[in-house]
Amino acid sequence: MNAFEIIGGKKLKGEIHPQGAKNEALQIIAAVLLTDQKITISNIPDIKDVNKLIELLGDMGVIVERLSKDTYTFEAKNIDLKFFLSDTFKTKGGSLRGSIMIVGPLLGRFGTAAIPKPGGDKIGRRRLDTHFLGFEKLGAKFVYDAKKEFFNVDATNLKGAYILLDEASVTGTANIVMAAVLAKGVTTIYNAACEPYLQQLCKMLNRMGAKITGVGSNLLTIEGVEKLGGTEHRMLPDMIEIGSFIGLAAMTESEITIKNVCYSELGVIPDVFKKLGIKFELRGDDIYIPSQKHYVIESFIDGSMLTIADSPWPGFTPDLLSIVLVVATQAKGSVLIHQKMFESRLFFVDKLIDMGAQIILCDPHRATVNGINKTYKLRGISMTSPDIRAGVSLLIAALSAEGKSTIFNIEQIERGYQDIDIRLRALGAQIKRVEASSPGH
Repeated sequence: MNAFEIIGGKKLKGEIHPQGAKNEALQIIAAVLLTDQKITISNIPDIKDVNKLIELLGDMGVIVERLSKDTYTFEAKNIDLKFFLSDTFKTKGGSLRGSIMIVGPLLGRFGTAAIPKPGGDKIGRRRLDTHFLGFEKLGAKFVYDAKKEFFNVDATNLKGAYILLDEASVTGTANIVMAAVLAKGVTTIYNAACEPYLQQLCKMLNRMGAKITGVGSNLLTIEGVEKLGGTEHRMLPDMIEIGSFIGLAAMTESEITIKNVCYSELGVIPDVFKKLGIKFELRGDDIYIPSQKHYVIESFIDGSMLTIADSPWPGFTPDLLSIVLVVATQAKGSVLIHQKMFESRLFFVDKLIDMGAQIILCDPHRATVNGINKTYKLRGISMTSPDIRAGVSLLIAALSAEGKSTIFNIEQIERGYQDIDIRLRALGAQIKRVEASSPGH
């Protein structure tokens, strides 16, 4: 087990390139299973969750070739369907939430799939019902084998259907879309997720020969086709990283340029950081953040306290709420953070309180932050990262804090952020990887 040791309180300076989007990668890479032809994908992030999925595809018989650090070709000519019932698949698939994404394409192309009970982040209940109910509407039959902890799925006769999703799940929508593109007839998905990641998937599938309309809206219409062909695809930069770096610059009074951000795809993210009083400007497609001593949280027009809540796209992504919360601790003013989607995403605030932040945890979903306007710095402590996003929030807090911080369980951070310590050192951060001598607090 490794840990990060951070000496905080340093101003950083320079340019940073966001990695490819993790949440897009898991969908796009699964989609290669829909055709026997070659697909080239670039700007793939080099992170554990994505690499595990690529490895899983290789085990299944996909011919995977790595052309450069971020570019691969995939050819899913000969897929070994028996592999899904193997212990190897159970072990690898069970440890990776992204493995659920291969079910849709397999059902669409082969009419059969098996999936172990998935694992992943501990951020409260994350249901997979949306995926399964969608597949069932298309005609798939599920049998759960309790002894083996496997779901076996038979979908030999998928037919288009009208599907009203009970939640606008991104992965759920993506999975159903991938099953529906090869189903007979027309599928309509209402209350579909419309995140840029999902738009990217639909555009890629259309280039492969699918017939999807309504891309970017919450009503998708999919006309089933006989087969799909190969294509090339480049992933968007990771909007969660971009938001994290904006927050990092503000907390550490740093002058940072975030390169090639695909600004038009960031939705309300830049506006939310502006509401916290953070100044930045767009230079071409780069975000330039000047060094800023203080930032003041806006209040609503009637003078009431600002609330920042997550909601499905085009609302504010839940993945950035923990970053907003950390950044608010050093602002001037107060803000209520309302985390609607997950139960225990705010449970890392006790670490921030230990560091000297003024936060009231109202309940599992809401926290009020009283910004201290940098009247004093947070102090470095030892802590453990509970999930990917909280991990980076704690990392940002540590980089702005006085003294030494140690963050344990950094494997969680590295599931979502590529070479984060190397890229931060390039900006002047004092961060190093050490052997973890104790499990933290």
